[in-house]
Amino acid sequence: MKNASLLLLPGDGIGPEVIAELSRVIEWFAQHREVTFDITLDDLGGAAYDRYGTPLADDTLQKAKEVDAIVMGSVGGPKWDDVARHLRPEAGLLTLRKELDLFANLRPATCRPALASASSLHEELVSGLDILILRELTAGVYFGEPRGIEEMPDGRRRALDTQVYFESEIERLLHVGFDLASKRNGKLHSVEKANVMETGVFWREIATRVGKEYPAITLEHMYADNCAMQLVRAPKQFDVIATDNLFGDILSDCAAMLTGSLGMLPSASLGAEINGTRAALYEPVHGSAPDIAGQGKANPLATILSFAMCLRYSFDMQADADLLESAVDKVLGDNIRTIDIAAKGVAPVSTSEMGTALINALSTLDT
Repeated sequence: MKNASLLLLPGDGIGPEVIAELSRVIEWFAQHREVTFDITLDDLGGAAYDRYGTPLADDTLQKAKEVDAIVMGSVGGPKWDDVARHLRPEAGLLTLRKELDLFANLRPATCRPALASASSLHEELVSGLDILILRELTAGVYFGEPRGIEEMPDGRRRALDTQVYFESEIERLLHVGFDLASKRNGKLHSVEKANVMETGVFWREIATRVGKEYPAITLEHMYADNCAMQLVRAPKQFDVIATDNLFGDILSDCAAMLTGSLGMLPSASLGAEINGTRAALYEPVHGSAPDIAGQGKANPLATILSFAMCLRYSFDMQADADLLESAVDKVLGDNIRTIDIAAKGVAPVSTSEMGTALINALSTLDT
């Protein structure tokens, strides 16, 4: 019997609603599979600010360092728009990623079979789509110094952000990328702007060198702007895309919309492997959606699929991850949809009704 410890951080907006449905799924696995879960529940983001006066309490961070994995809902909302920047909900998430050194962000863009017609692209372009975008998460322009808004001696004002990467930061991300590609379709696109940026030249040089350690993997270099174009022209040419923090942020959102709905997309943020384990945070790609919070309209499947990634990457429970993903496909195949993915003429179900349908699908497939 495997024992796993989880920290659940519902967060803000629809976060508590989708985490509630995930809790039902976790309970199902504890009852029907060879695993038990030690669950700790705490606050992050705006909810933590309201409770603790900070978006990430020291005690919460300590809990995060002690568990096997973390699953969160979402953070942010207009309620905290006037809070100081370092106390805003998003600051709590950024601090959590930084403190746990969660440098590798995995964002799959998978078009579930039943949702191919919901994409903004022609169905033939996205049917069977299965891309994994690997984004460097703890360095680059979002963290580089100097940064700020300043007034020049002549009275003009200017703003500056600095793109900084150490060789080791690029190397470790690319090793993760090549390893992931070796377990998928054997192809990695390294994406940068080597034509205009020194960090791009540096990134391409390191990718080329690291790639020689993985001769079975096909390495292709691509400029970020071309990659964005190719994602909407011929997305199925990609397998794994490895890129920096800024480009990964943009490209993963672009790829997300190929699949039909942000409400369907999971993500994982992984740290370095130490003694066979690594810190890991799993979260849906969608935001806090404060406009529908508390209305039972939220789609919990992205959060549930994030837990499938948790089973796969943190607990090495491949068969269980496959089962959970198959249950999601069954629910969608049965035309059970929340409002964000409801087909024309199909009455949408509530968040909890989707959770119930998913539990029923798990029980059906497990027999």
